[in-house]
Amino acid sequence: MSIFFRVLSAAYIAGIFLLADSPMVSDVAPFNPYSLLHIPLYGILTLLLIFSKWSSIFMNRSNPTNSRNLVVAGIIALVVAIADEIHQGYLPNRNASVIDVFLDVVGIVLCILFIRRIRRKPGLLRGLSIFSE
Repeated sequence: MSIFFRVLSAAYIAGIFLLADSPMVSDVAPFNPYSLLHIPLYGILTLLLIFSKWSSIFMNRSNPTNSRNLVVAGIIALVVAIADEIHQGYLPNRNASVIDVFLDVVGIVLCILFIRRIRRKPGLLRGLSIFSE
C-alpha cells in the first residue's frame, strides 16, 4: 500500500509544479482571492507523505505516525512549498509569495495536528495499522 501512496505523492508534487502556470490556475483565481486553497493543497500533500511512509525511511519503520515521522513529512512538504514558490518566481504569469508559504505551513500543521488527534482516540481507527501505536 505504501508504494501506491509514494507514487501518488510524487504525482501530486509533480502536479503542483507542472500546473503552476496552467490556465486552470487562472480559472480558479477568482474563487481563491486570498490564496486560501494553499491550506488544503499542502494539508493533502502532508497526508499523502505520511501515508507513503517516506519519513519512516529515516525513523521508526513500524509506526509512520510517530511524532518524528510526522515532523519529517511536514518538513518535506515545506521544502516542496518553498521550492514551488521559487519556481513560481520564474514563471511569467505568476509571482513568488511569502504569504503563500505561510498558508502552506498552516495546511501542513493542521494536517499533523489532525493525525495526532486521531491517533489519540482509542478505537476510532481500529484496524488501520498506519495509526496503531
